Amino acid sequence: MSGNEELPDTARSARRLSIAITRLRSRLRMEAGLHATGLSISQLAVLQQVVDDGPVTAAYLATAQHVTPQSIAQNLAVLKAAGLVRAGRDLQDGRKILMTADDSGRELLTSLQTSRKAFLTRAIDALVAPEERPDLEKTIELLERLAAADFGGKQGGTL
Repeated sequence: MSGNEELPDTARSARRLSIAITRLRSRLRMEAGLHATGLSISQLAVLQQVVDDGPVTAAYLATAQHVTPQSIAQNLAVLKAAGLVRAGRDLQDGRKILMTADDSGRELLTSLQTSRKAFLTRAIDALVAPEERPDLEKTIELLERLAAADFGGKQGGTL
């Protein structure tokens, strides 16, 4: 009996999980029509942050997104040109510029989220038997725990 047959190989499981998550994310992007928006994942993440937390400064966005101010400026320029966000002066401190989501930005995110949810609903209904639903719920709980894992810093090697 080889080592792979005796015990689950954690590294092998980690690799399979990483590949499965990557494939599912790609599929969700495709099903949502994300590529048709012409926006990058980073730009959509910034738009989501503005919708969730706005009005906000570019400095806030850079910190929240863990990117440089230059990266945020580039993403905001694209979002502004597309009419998805707008800039305005802070009424409390006229030196600050606040970013606010336009209605079209909110509508775009809602549309993408609705499409992803519809795809997952169809896939679950078609592929997950009723007796497997508790397994799916347990899997979701495990994925949520993995996503929330905090080891006090980066662990492991590169991707």
